[in-house]
Amino acid sequence: MSHVPRPALSIVPALRRVWELGVKELRSLWRDRLLLLFVIWAFSGALYTAAKGAPDRLHRAAMAVVDEDQSTLSQRITGAFYPPHFMPPEQISLQGMDAGMDAGRYTFTLNIPPQFERDVLAGRSPAIQLNVDATQMSQAFLGAGYINQIALGEVNEYVARVRQQTLSPVELDLRMRFNPALDESWFMGVMELINNVTMLSIILTGAALIREREHGTIEHLLVLPLRPVEIMLAKVWSMGLVVLVATYAALHFVLAQALHMPITGSAALFMAGCALHLFATTSMGIYLGTVARSMPQLGLLMILVLLPLNILSGGTTPRESMPESVQTVMLAAPTTHFVAFAQAILYRGAGLDIVWPHFAAIAAIGAAFFYGALHRFRRAVSQMQG
Repeated sequence: MSHVPRPALSIVPALRRVWELGVKELRSLWRDRLLLLFVIWAFSGALYTAAKGAPDRLHRAAMAVVDEDQSTLSQRITGAFYPPHFMPPEQISLQGMDAGMDAGRYTFTLNIPPQFERDVLAGRSPAIQLNVDATQMSQAFLGAGYINQIALGEVNEYVARVRQQTLSPVELDLRMRFNPALDESWFMGVMELINNVTMLSIILTGAALIREREHGTIEHLLVLPLRPVEIMLAKVWSMGLVVLVATYAALHFVLAQALHMPITGSAALFMAGCALHLFATTSMGIYLGTVARSMPQLGLLMILVLLPLNILSGGTTPRESMPESVQTVMLAAPTTHFVAFAQAILYRGAGLDIVWPHFAAIAAIGAAFFYGALHRFRRAVSQMQG
């Protein structure tokens, strides 16, 4: 009677080998204190500064005024600019206007010409010159509109001799959903978290594979009874676990507590989707690790990969505003679906019944990336053994 081996028994040793290899990867990361410090900073200080340091609204813009009129109206216009949108305007001379702009001390300089008040009251429509430092992109665009509106409002009220509000025949009732305070740090914090999850998962797995090659330990693994898929799975679960733990900590300690962002949906559901995303991005990291021959080469490849993933995923710019060809191509990127379900869960409280298509898409993309990385890794292993 022939003996038929049971496949289930062969799985247990394979899983044990995958576990032990993964633990080895975690110990190797623990010894690499510089890389470990980078992971900690990326999900703490870098996340907080990115959320707080890139406002989408005007805040304490530097401004100077050249008041050549010295009239009641010119002083009224100058006094209309105050924090938090503007810093108190600095009174400068006409000769210091260009020098201050060239030195970068002022984002806006307002030049009120002589006899401005007299010309306004006479109905001559005088002009006020506004110089804008366009290198301050967001502040320049927003601030020019603010200054124009404030200056015209002060002139109209001065001419009418009364401060009054024009009643509109229609009242627009605004209701800000999902972010009532319009706090841009909530949006910037989540997008920075998504970008760091993608970046760190690719870097850690790619660096782990290159580190094995540079230290010569990959040859030691090849002489052991290990299959390439076991080596890959060990790197995927170990490096993915590091990023997953860091993501959970950042979600609760940085976003929820430091930035005071309410987690509307299920944190467990978000973490489950994050784990699927990590399966795809760690596979990408292994693929890039087989292509790159050194850490500098991996860094260059990261630039080519991360920029499209971060910019075209819908986190920075809505996908609807992109060309249709770009929208179609980016459906094959896991970050597109990651951004979609992260915003749906964390902001709008969506459940699995809403985000399951994104989960399924990421699972399919991850399986394709894992198969491609495994095929590439097997080829690299065969070349080393040959």
